[in-house]
Amino acid sequence: MSPQPTARFTLDPAFAVSEVDPRLFGSFVEHLGRCVYTGIYEPGHPSADADGLRTDVLELVRELGVTAIRYPGGNFVSGYKWEDGVGPQERRPRRLDPAWRSTETNQFGLAEFAGFVRKAGGEPMMALNLGTRGVAEALELLEYANHPGGTELSDRRIAHGVQDPYNIRLWCLGNEMDGPWQTGHKTAAEYGRLAAETARAMRQIDPDLELVACGSSGQSMETFAAWEATVLQECYDLVDHISLHAYYEELDGDRDSFLASAVDTESFIENVAATCDHVGARLKSKKRINLSFDEWNVWYMRSGRSPVTPPEDWAEAPRLLEDHYTVTDAVVLGSLLIALLRHADRVKVACLAQLVNVIAPILTEPGGPAWRQTTFHPFAQASRHGRGTVLDVRPDSPRHTTRQYGEVDLLHATAVRDETSGAVTVFAVNRSRNAPLPLEVTLHGLGLTGVAEHSVLADSDPDARNTFQEPERVTPHPATGTALDGGTLRATLEPMSWNMIRLT
Repeated sequence: MSPQPTARFTLDPAFAVSEVDPRLFGSFVEHLGRCVYTGIYEPGHPSADADGLRTDVLELVRELGVTAIRYPGGNFVSGYKWEDGVGPQERRPRRLDPAWRSTETNQFGLAEFAGFVRKAGGEPMMALNLGTRGVAEALELLEYANHPGGTELSDRRIAHGVQDPYNIRLWCLGNEMDGPWQTGHKTAAEYGRLAAETARAMRQIDPDLELVACGSSGQSMETFAAWEATVLQECYDLVDHISLHAYYEELDGDRDSFLASAVDTESFIENVAATCDHVGARLKSKKRINLSFDEWNVWYMRSGRSPVTPPEDWAEAPRLLEDHYTVTDAVVLGSLLIALLRHADRVKVACLAQLVNVIAPILTEPGGPAWRQTTFHPFAQASRHGRGTVLDVRPDSPRHTTRQYGEVDLLHATAVRDETSGAVTVFAVNRSRNAPLPLEVTLHGLGLTGVAEHSVLADSDPDARNTFQEPERVTPHPATGTALDGGTLRATLEPMSWNMIRLT
């Protein structure tokens, strides 16, 4: 086999994309399966604190580095009554959750979530039920959560033992309202009007809230782009972001296409941004709508690898969507992170869905341990070292052909500069399944002098995973031979690998 041609790109601080909004490293907690119960919340667990939160999970969440945490859904929110999850736990009602055919005990609600976010070091991103509810209920939740006191609802919060307001700044105006599966599904015109009226009313109470309108549930939706255009025609000057959701999985053994999933992610981002700008131009608005990619991940929803419906109807916290991720999945997730960073000028919020147990980087066992999935590692590294300014990366890369996306680059890469220290971190994926990829990066005007670290996530077994029995089977390992000499970084990327190269 002849050696693989070298992939190249140039970094120069004069050519930058944008500063990274820390909320790009967000996550998502939904009342779905075991994300909440026996995930983040399990009174009686050996590690549980006084509030019933698993401290072993909290430690991993802090290590993961998540920022904004979206709650309480997801499909769940479109049938949810927020009032059920406040006040004394012994008086909270049990409800049927039609979204996931489960029984919701409401033992975990707004106060418990706010406590979890505070201890995790993140910020809340609250989703409103615009499926079965509307403007009035949104205003009531806003008053309960954010008003200091002196009104019925804010005084009710105080009577529930929470003196200070939660001060939630970031709100989602519903969830996936374009989807026929959604409780209270609406047409674009119906939803656009509802989103506009809800946003207008919320801003009468607090004009400085950040509001996210529902975009398409995926680029493959028949209504894609037309949905965004219609919705934004109604609410463009009333909202700050529009949402994107995307999930990827390997189908029919087509691993090359799966490894190139970020081609779709980048296309999705660029198409939604173009649609937003088109509507803004039509409205002659000087405002720019940013993007909230508030659900994204690898999810084997069609392959049957994990159950989507509970084996027993109306069970409490059934095991649902518990994908056990492989090395291949982790490399794809790393590539999706690269796609988000490459578009940091428009993507200001992004939420890995979800945080624990449900298609998550963290798994737990009831009464037992918590451990890191393979996908934990790229996210944690990107969140820790991907803060700063994204530099413009335009690779000259060898290519190969995929069934789904045609010809794609084997190299997928971005770079982030820490403006305080001047350090630069390169994140790179080699999409080739069997060949190492030589890499050369020319550095201009960055004052870099050495390689602090080249960390790799790859394995001779692309289907290796971390399990209850072997929680550390897959972890990043150091690369050898990476060097910075004469203004050029040279490295070799292992086959099918996620790479983090830190330059000082």
